[in-house]
Amino acid sequence: MARTSRQKEKILYIAKILLEKTDENHKITVNEIIEELSKQGISSERKSIYSDLETLSKFGLDICKEKTISTGYYIGIRDFQMPELKLLVDAIQSSKFITSKKSMELIGKLEKLCSVNDAKLLQRQVFVTNRVKTLNEKIYYNVDTLHNALSLGKQITFIYNKWVLDYNGVEKIKKQHRRDGKLYKVSPWALSWDDEYYYLIAYEKESEKLKHYRVDKMQDIVIINEEREGQNSFEKFDVASYTKSVFSMFGGKETSVKLSVDNSLIGVIVDRFGKNIFVSKESEETFCVTVKVVLSPQFFGWLFALGTKVKLLEPNNAVEDFSKYLKAVNELYYT
Repeated sequence: MARTSRQKEKILYIAKILLEKTDENHKITVNEIIEELSKQGISSERKSIYSDLETLSKFGLDICKEKTISTGYYIGIRDFQMPELKLLVDAIQSSKFITSKKSMELIGKLEKLCSVNDAKLLQRQVFVTNRVKTLNEKIYYNVDTLHNALSLGKQITFIYNKWVLDYNGVEKIKKQHRRDGKLYKVSPWALSWDDEYYYLIAYEKESEKLKHYRVDKMQDIVIINEEREGQNSFEKFDVASYTKSVFSMFGGKETSVKLSVDNSLIGVIVDRFGKNIFVSKESEETFCVTVKVVLSPQFFGWLFALGTKVKLLEPNNAVEDFSKYLKAVNELYYT
């Protein structure tokens, strides 16, 4: 009876052997398949192996055959090809919201989608990057909970955190609850991924406004049995425009600003604001563009980084605020 049970597993093990051990550069012979099966306590004959290979091929497994001195078999087309897997690995590694530990776990799962030999190429790619990662290991569960809340149309409560300095403690940089740990209660409407971070866009009844919260700073998220509010506000809300205009998702007043830009920076402007912007010729070397931004230190910092190739023209209050910003920075070094 035990032998019969193992024989029923034979075709599954053959598929496993092919998927794990073979690729275009690494073939396996029928004799080697028989040897691998014997390690699992499964006896087999060459004729039955040929039959199983044909069955697996008819089932949809792309089993290729190459004849040289001996006949070798390998998996050709897979659900994910190596360039696709490398792209996914790089995306995982470069994502700030995924912790280093979780990155390694996800990459380990991706490795199972290719042969053990190709998996080594993914492992080598892991050590190429060394980017700043989030420290919140629970962010994946946060995202899942928020998706459930969005699907159910319910409100949530949570604790919101911030980083603070504490020179008297063991850890100089530590996490601290905002509002002294008082629960936030909001109606979630959308999740946005901006600047490698997840943000929740939600309606807060207290202020009667849509606000954004960084998901990795949220803690103890609970879905409560209350219908979400703020539908009218969200229907008038353009998520794409909002995330494009809010630099690093810091709040402020949205304003239309006019910029004089050097022609060489058209790519920078398109990357930031998209292609559907109105551009007019100002001179042979410059163009003018009017875009919506949130006036904030983040916007001024972006503007400052572009140096003399961009000039803020309008409105006057924005120009004045930027001038004050530049003066304050200058006074740090020249007083």
